[in-house]
Amino acid sequence: MRLALISDIHGNLTALEAVLADIDSQQVETIHCLGDVIGYGPEPAACIELVEKRCTVKLLGNHEYVVMGLESLSQMNQAARKSAEWTCNQVGDREISLLAEYEMEHVIDDRYTLVHASPCEPEQWPYLLTISEVRAAFAAMQTPICFFGHTHLPTVFSLETDGTIRQRTPEVFTPEPDRRYLINVGSVGQPRDNDSRACYVILDTESGRVEYRRVEYDIAQTQDKMRQAEMPRMLIERLAVGR
Repeated sequence: MRLALISDIHGNLTALEAVLADIDSQQVETIHCLGDVIGYGPEPAACIELVEKRCTVKLLGNHEYVVMGLESLSQMNQAARKSAEWTCNQVGDREISLLAEYEMEHVIDDRYTLVHASPCEPEQWPYLLTISEVRAAFAAMQTPICFFGHTHLPTVFSLETDGTIRQRTPEVFTPEPDRRYLINVGSVGQPRDNDSRACYVILDTESGRVEYRRVEYDIAQTQDKMRQAEMPRMLIERLAVGR
């Protein structure tokens, strides 16, 4: 089976529609979403509806937690907090009821774990940026491979047979059977790896092949919608530079 794994849409409907169009051209059978459908972007309700329509597995992200009232805004920076407050005013009972059905984790065939942030204390939303954080995530894994998002940085970590951890640039690759992997699928709606194109992953569950794909979308259109919503300038400008 060919699966598309998307994450961190962040209310960017234009990017989501472009990614879904690309997925439709790739003979993909199923789409799974790894969380943060909302937050930062100008069309949260529309993104929730489209994810509900197109995705089979839907995971909770920290921005869903905020909108559902399960996490405080106090730990967010000023721009993120303003965006989150705006988002909370854009979603109604229907959207909240849809988000309430999202899972925290999902396992496929006892081989693949899907999670938003980390398999280690996923509800605490750790960022897998340091070797110690990555090592803790590997220790918590119950499957050989875990796909995640959250940092908006497409990255592949592998746990080698001697216990060392390698980090590599995303590419088309087939995981080695004697290694374990943490694979960040990147961000649809707010990439932060200095590449402004939307990012997602296609997984072939039969061969194990993992393919990263980048998709152009109309960034100016999303920025215009964000200006109309009077969102923070930093959130608007970062889309064009991918960071």
